[in-house]
Amino acid sequence: MPESPFAAERLLFTPTTPESDAIPVIFAFPNEYSVGITSLGYQVVWATLATRSDVQVSRLFTDVQESLPANPELLGFSLSWELDYVNILNQLESLEIPIETRDRTAEHPLVFGGGPVLTANPEPFADFFDVILLGDGEILLAALIEGYKTIRHADRATQLRQLAKIPGIYIPSLYEVTYHSAEAGVADIQAIDSDIPAQIDKQTYRGNVLSASTVVTEKAAWENIYMVEVVRSCPEMCRFCLASYLTLPFRTASVEESLIPAIDRGLQVTDRLGLLGASVTQHPEFESLLDYLNRPEYDHVRLSIASVRTNTVTAKLAETLVKHDTKSVTIAVETGSDRLRQIINKKLLNQEIIQAAINAKAGGLSSLKLYGMVGLPDEQTEDLAQTVAMMQQIKKAAPGLRLTLGCSTFVPKAHTPFQWFGVNRQAEKRLQFLQKQLRPHGIDFRPESYNWSVIQALLSRGDRRLSQLLKLTRHYGDSLGSYRRAFKELRGQLPDLDFYVHSDWQPGQLLPWSHLQAALPPATLLKHLASATDQFTPTAAILCTSS
Repeated sequence: MPESPFAAERLLFTPTTPESDAIPVIFAFPNEYSVGITSLGYQVVWATLATRSDVQVSRLFTDVQESLPANPELLGFSLSWELDYVNILNQLESLEIPIETRDRTAEHPLVFGGGPVLTANPEPFADFFDVILLGDGEILLAALIEGYKTIRHADRATQLRQLAKIPGIYIPSLYEVTYHSAEAGVADIQAIDSDIPAQIDKQTYRGNVLSASTVVTEKAAWENIYMVEVVRSCPEMCRFCLASYLTLPFRTASVEESLIPAIDRGLQVTDRLGLLGASVTQHPEFESLLDYLNRPEYDHVRLSIASVRTNTVTAKLAETLVKHDTKSVTIAVETGSDRLRQIINKKLLNQEIIQAAINAKAGGLSSLKLYGMVGLPDEQTEDLAQTVAMMQQIKKAAPGLRLTLGCSTFVPKAHTPFQWFGVNRQAEKRLQFLQKQLRPHGIDFRPESYNWSVIQALLSRGDRRLSQLLKLTRHYGDSLGSYRRAFKELRGQLPDLDFYVHSDWQPGQLLPWSHLQAALPPATLLKHLASATDQFTPTAAILCTSS
């Protein structure tokens, strides 16, 4: 019998012995252990629960589990990838818990969920969760446990009503959504009575001590890696970017008080270090952090770094990465069109991208990975040609540097200025165009599945009517054809796929998440949208996707 992966864990915290009346909690990840234990968010929440004496926590993955309590009172899920909802429904069934909240009774635990997918737009999954945590776990987890303790022995309805009063805790069943018609958009979202908050505000942790790994294991997808969160959010605010807009404001961990002590702690148990964040190299003291890692005692450390801001790729950064066994660096450029980058607020010029490649090669890196995107609002054929030209210029400027362009399709995300745009129907053809143009030049072009982008957009912009559709697709499979089949079966009960995915929505219409307030109010997002559309080509519609 194979050894349990739990036996290979090296903990960087000390679990507490639970009190005799501790709350029995199952904390689940809807994927395999190797994937879940690589999630820094999952690690941190689990460790937070495991260090509380008033909680007895057991972990559950799709392939392995700890000894589970017979009568759990809370069952939590961390959801960081949309399609993992299938595994959540399967895990609920395996625990003999009804999939939908309306079918649960006092015999069942309260099912709560958190993570980036649910914080962005929980509505497609609203019928499956009793409680949803909107925002940062540093604040919300303690609030949930403390709030639950006060109503632990109350009836289920009372529990939910009381938890709804805690900032950032969203109880979907206490909100009634009406629609203009069965096949049209949202008409109104109302709390069921005046005791329930009309709006739920996402909670933001503003401290300068960010997250670090609580466990290191060879069984993780990133074997034996110790992860440190260097920054949270991103100051650039590209107008399509959920990672920036949802998590504002931009926060940096203190190098002296947080990062160096965390790194020293982790490197006592492993020699592999990962620096995480949407814009790691924009930490104001990043140079001093590099200097620290370049000390002789850390020469043996393998360093991985998340995607970096293009104009921070210096020869020094490249040399440091090479010294620490990293051969490539990843930058997000989105497009080769300076005009299009202005529209999306990507403050970057082609010359800076070319210089980053020159610096990468000069510092000894062997490859450069770039992230691009097609189907951005107001994208023209000429913009695609400029992406091809840019890649050819990079290849000429840094000969011998292996170039990879990973490319996705623009997907509208809730709480961003581009949430009102639909997916460009021509995006798949544009991916094919880039592939045809780039591969003959020795550039490794890696397009993301267009069909997956369509599913992503559906879940990103969906309302709670989609829960019935998701229940069907679970049995049909996760292909786009399965979703089309489910839409056909539910015809007349909800809008069609095009409404959610490809339609441009009007700035005045009520959105499925209009009762959920993220970092910036809708009025500010509309100003940012106007700044983009003011730069559109004269012939383009104010909101266009079919060009």
